[in-house]
Amino acid sequence: MRMNTEGLIIKEHKTNGDDRLVTVLTKDYGVLRAFVRGAQRLKSRTQCGSQMFSYADFSIYRGKDAYVIDEIQTKEIFFDLRNDIGKLALAQYFCELQYELAPQESDAADFLRLTLNCLYMLSKNKRPELQLKAIAELRTLSLAGYMPDLVACDGCGKFEDDVMYFGTYDGHLYCSECVDDVPCEELPLSVVTAMRYICYSQPEKLFSFTLGEENYPILSDVCEKYLLNQTNRKYKTLDFYKSIT
Repeated sequence: MRMNTEGLIIKEHKTNGDDRLVTVLTKDYGVLRAFVRGAQRLKSRTQCGSQMFSYADFSIYRGKDAYVIDEIQTKEIFFDLRNDIGKLALAQYFCELQYELAPQESDAADFLRLTLNCLYMLSKNKRPELQLKAIAELRTLSLAGYMPDLVACDGCGKFEDDVMYFGTYDGHLYCSECVDDVPCEELPLSVVTAMRYICYSQPEKLFSFTLGEENYPILSDVCEKYLLNQTNRKYKTLDFYKSIT
């Protein structure tokens, strides 16, 4: 069976010989691992298009033991990300999130669109890094079935308070009167509003919010904690990004 789809290479794997093994986040078939025949040859037509961050149209077929990519029509490679080690590390983290959370061999159009927009915004300095990090984390979690309940206080139904509390383990929101002994992160209302926007907004409006500079670290921190608690795993690219920033 031959599959023609657009996708983004989110991981490269070392192999012996001339072939390259890649992981592709595809629009129509989710996360796929595939061999690109001869991609490591110097004069290969697929060498550039089979690198990390390559966004392209792929022609893929199912071989005897694995998927094989035999044609790549490159659309974007995000070269600007390689000029800044911090941006490069953050972009790799965005890709690791998709590798772990995007569906395999099923529709992943929303995951692909999110990741491409995050990479574009990052490469062109369109949004603060911590804002993009929070969007990538919380929106990916929401798409993958881990959307938190941010509509109102879980105890009394209050929609907003000057300070609210978010449980990074249970994914619920609490007001100051209902938080009790629940382990929570204290958040200013503007950060709660931003989290609601990330979870509930339409894709075309996802990046259209701003915060005071002092609140981006708070937003990034709470989204990261929620991600780590919900997925119960570590992300090597996140650790590396934090080590250099």
